[in-house]
Amino acid sequence: MRTIAQILKDSKTIAVVGLSSKPERASFGVAEYLQQQGYRIIPVNPAYEGQEILGERVYAGLQAAADALATSGTRIDIVDCFRKSEDIPPLARDAIAIRAGCLWMQLEIENQAAADLARAAGLDVVMNHCLKIEHRSLNA
Repeated sequence: MRTIAQILKDSKTIAVVGLSSKPERASFGVAEYLQQQGYRIIPVNPAYEGQEILGERVYAGLQAAADALATSGTRIDIVDCFRKSEDIPPLARDAIAIRAGCLWMQLEIENQAAADLARAAGLDVVMNHCLKIEHRSLNA
């Protein structure tokens, strides 16, 4: 398994599952920060499907996002989950299906069954860590 530093260095495209259009929400702040650091953010949230958040089209699910990106030869490197811990297993299956490189669960989000499933399929897994905090600490 790659270290967090390696995952961040090797990744370019991050699907943010549960991204909110509200600037006061953690998901928005993290996505905005990552975008400013040069990552491409792909919003995934069925409530905003077809709209734009941070200048990027919002997709209802990971498969739709991956399909749209595939036309330009882009793949999703990290699936960043802003969902409840119990909602992670289907996202893990979706991350495996789209051949993402990493399943990332934000702070206070942990699901061992989903982590085991993703790891068994060859994905890196990070639980209970914030992408923004990790990126900042590595680049401080």
